[in-house]
Amino acid sequence: MKTIIQIVLWIACIGLGYMIYNSITGPIKFNDEKQERFSKVISNLKDIRSSQEAYKTVNKRYAKDFESLISFVDTGKYTITQQKDSSFMRYDKAYQIDLQVDTVLIDTLGFVAVKDSLFKNDDRYKSMMNVPGAPNGEKFEMKADIIDKSGYRAPVFEVKVAKSVILHDQPADLLARENAQISVEEVNGNEIKVGSMTEVSTSGNWPPIYDKKGDEN
Repeated sequence: MKTIIQIVLWIACIGLGYMIYNSITGPIKFNDEKQERFSKVISNLKDIRSSQEAYKTVNKRYAKDFESLISFVDTGKYTITQQKDSSFMRYDKAYQIDLQVDTVLIDTLGFVAVKDSLFKNDDRYKSMMNVPGAPNGEKFEMKADIIDKSGYRAPVFEVKVAKSVILHDQPADLLARENAQISVEEVNGNEIKVGSMTEVSTSGNWPPIYDKKGDEN
């Protein structure tokens, strides 16, 4: 009986030790995994933002779906222009003399492909709608619209994904804690997103640390 009790106590000690070890290392491993996955997701969001900004430059609005956006990147072109000041003389009827009129001349120098400008020789834009590491091939949710802002009709867009998709296989308690984050050093809320459907903004909700990992888009 004494031997059995000793064995049970040893098992209990080992189990307790594992629980203590896991309570310490679990959040550390979670944080490391979270940062790695968030970095990949944010990299895609930056590519989408750059593509949307290029789309708006040409079309004066944002793309509402990925099919239109990717097609634009694949075939779209920027117009390269040169702007220079000029002037000419024009007869003024009121003063009955020739007066100098200042103007700006805009010359078209050529065109450059959007995909070459944004992605060089990389075709990652073709899959930028896919959430990296998503278990069921989930895609980012993207919306675009025109909103009224103090009488000004402003184009807006928003792209987002739930943290629960990115961290689908992580402990539920740590995921719940992550979804409740409120800190300048963390991605606050239960989503990672860029842009806004209510404000004229193309900012992301991630902290600066994710802009220091070699991707400055």
